[in-house]
Amino acid sequence: MPLYEHVFIARQDLSNAQAEGLIEHFGAVLSDNGGKLVDQEYWGVKTMAYKINKNRKGHYAFLKSDAPSAAIQEMERLMRLHDDVMRVLTIKVDEHAEGPSVQMQKRDEREERRGRR
Repeated sequence: MPLYEHVFIARQDLSNAQAEGLIEHFGAVLSDNGGKLVDQEYWGVKTMAYKINKNRKGHYAFLKSDAPSAAIQEMERLMRLHDDVMRVLTIKVDEHAEGPSVQMQKRDEREERRGRR
């Protein structure tokens, strides 16, 4: 099956638990349609470059999936219909990178720098 990476932005007024619940919900949609969620990362609340629907910040989430295109299309359709999801980006990749994403690596580096002070 093809490999995909997804990033979505949820509204800033959700709690962390609700934002992580969205990840679980969309992972269940994939599994119901014959795919699987390989990895997931919750990046937290980040400031956006410009306002989207009057929101300056948003909850960012990153998903790695292994699913047929029909499952991806259904998940994207449900993401676009969901009121809490503001933006979705899906990319087809040849292989998933091992380890944490660049965003999570940045967070680890920041924590190390704070510890040195």
